[in-house]
Amino acid sequence: MELTVNREQAMGLLKKYNQEPFHILHALTVEGVMGWFAQELGYGEDAEFWRLCGLLHDVDFESYPDQHCKKAPELLAEIGASQDMVHAVCSHGYGLCSDVEPVHQMEKVMFAVDELTGLIGAAARMRPSKSVMDMELSSLKKKFKDKKFAAGCSRDVIREGADRLGWTLDEVLEKTILAMRSCEAAVNEEMGN
Repeated sequence: MELTVNREQAMGLLKKYNQEPFHILHALTVEGVMGWFAQELGYGEDAEFWRLCGLLHDVDFESYPDQHCKKAPELLAEIGASQDMVHAVCSHGYGLCSDVEPVHQMEKVMFAVDELTGLIGAAARMRPSKSVMDMELSSLKKKFKDKKFAAGCSRDVIREGADRLGWTLDEVLEKTILAMRSCEAAVNEEMGN
């Protein structure tokens, strides 16, 4: 994976097109989660690439919601992002707003965890601790089954993501809880919480 962008450039681009704190929080969370998965799945040498793809996956979402994943290549070109990165960013919206299919393991992970981090984040905010640190798989599964809870987080996409990875739904839920635990403190610190 070709890394032509550093984090400072990526953050600058993200904040140029996204001012809403919730969108920044989501980007930082997916960045941290992707870094954890890179290490966990044996792609440690590409961890920074995985992280930056996670950080930038929704770069066009706030400013161009009706062109999500279609405007991204133009915005990513502003910082000289590689074709690998452009493909990865566009592939996370496959079947929803993009016809770029996730093929690399990293792209499949991002496809699976994007919606799921939103669901887990919403579930964490409902907990007394407001944290994923004490979240159990069983309580997340209850929230997952409740269609009214975090209704904007597509359960179908999360299931399809697990299938693409060859994982069970429980595996993808449990791994993503662990990944979010690994970065929660850093994300909160960066958000100034």
